Amino acid sequence: MNSFPEQNKSYVEQRPWGSFEKFADNEVVTVKFLNVNAGAQLSLQLHHKRQEYWRVVSGNPLITIGEETFVASPGEEYFIDVETKHRLAGGETGAVILEIMRGEYDEDDIVRFEDEYGRT
Repeated sequence: MNSFPEQNKSYVEQRPWGSFEKFADNEVVTVKFLNVNAGAQLSLQLHHKRQEYWRVVSGNPLITIGEETFVASPGEEYFIDVETKHRLAGGETGAVILEIMRGEYDEDDIVRFEDEYGRT
């Protein structure tokens, strides 16, 4: 699995009532849930202006980061650094991913290398 810079790891703190998990602390971030259909996939892409943190919520997606591809499981975390090629595929059942982006969020900052939907 790819390595995580310490500042990008989630943090869990126990409390008398249970616990909380913190994903960002005093940072400017953009947060999304990605719902990827079974058999579908995002472009093989990279970004010049942002890092991405992915946490698998459900499903067993195929995650490509750099030259490595993983069959992921719920609860697993992945870090995609700036200018690192990556792809997310929904696998056999589809997947939901929590995505937290650090850096400048701009949908035009997607450099696509492969895309089955004809986008450039």
